[in-house]
Amino acid sequence: MFFGLDVEKLVVLGLLAAVILGPEKLPGIARSAAHFLARARGWAQEAKARVKEEIGDDATELEWRALDPRQYDPRRIIRQALLEEPAVSEPTVRSAVRQPDLKPDPKPDLEPARDRVEGDAS
Repeated sequence: MFFGLDVEKLVVLGLLAAVILGPEKLPGIARSAAHFLARARGWAQEAKARVKEEIGDDATELEWRALDPRQYDPRRIIRQALLEEPAVSEPTVRSAVRQPDLKPDPKPDLEPARDRVEGDAS
């Protein structure tokens, strides 16, 4: 309903306010709250008028339903993605790093490697 408050909670809050504030102060506080709400409504109306003036007639042409976030149901989006046929993908771009050429060495070292042991004089 209003900030997640249902009727029972509002009644309890009203009774609690009546007990805490007392019956003498309660009408004055209610009047000032009503006055503040009226001013807040006026501010909201002024803001709407200002936005409409700034945007112009384009605001009426907008498709507000397309901008409604409630239409983006994650379950529906996932279901559609799973049921759609995969699009044919283009070949991926090769890496920017150059791969080394794997050509055979034209003059291989034909002598076998000899193990040297430390302290060997040869």
